[in-house]
Amino acid sequence: MTRKKLHLRSPSEQPAPAIKKKGRGWEISEKRLDALHERARDMRRHPTPAHQALADKFATANLGRYTFKRCAVIGSAIVDFGCHNLGMAIRIDEEDGSPIDKNRDKSLEAVGIRVVRVKASQVLENIDEALETIGAAMREQREARRAAAQAHRLANPRQNYSRPKVPARGPKRQNNARN
Repeated sequence: MTRKKLHLRSPSEQPAPAIKKKGRGWEISEKRLDALHERARDMRRHPTPAHQALADKFATANLGRYTFKRCAVIGSAIVDFGCHNLGMAIRIDEEDGSPIDKNRDKSLEAVGIRVVRVKASQVLENIDEALETIGAAMREQREARRAAAQAHRLANPRQNYSRPKVPARGPKRQNNARN
C-alpha cells in the first residue's frame, strides 16, 4: 500500500482561482469575512517594524488623491497596503514568498488589482529605494488604467460619460427693503 503525498503544483501550472465580485465579500461567507476583518484589525494594532516604517512614510507623503489603507481586506486576502482608487496592493515580504502567496497574487491580478511586493529588509535598510519602486509601480498602474479607459471609450463611442444636469431651482429672490 502506497501513501498519498500532498504535492503543490507550481503557480505557473495552476489557473488563478476565480474571484466573483458579488456583494460585500465577493461570495465569501459573512463569518469568514468578519474573521478576515478582525485579523486585519489585529495586524494594524501590532505592526511589524517594516510595516510601521512604511505606514509612517505614507502618512506624511503627499500622494494626491491616492491613499493607501493599512492591512486592507480585498476579497479573501489581507494585503499590507491597499489603494482602492488605483487598484493596487502592496505586500511586504518578511520571508520568501510561498506558493500560496503567488496564487493569491494571481487571484488579485485576475480581477484587476496589481500587487507590488517589497522586501521587509529593503524597507528597513533603504526605504527611499522601496518608495521609488512603489512610485514607479503607481505611475505604471495609473497609465495602464488611463489606457484601458481610453480603449473602452473608443470601443463604445455611443456611451455617454457626462453627468446628468441638475435642473435649475428658479431665479434667486432678492430681499428688497421698502422704506
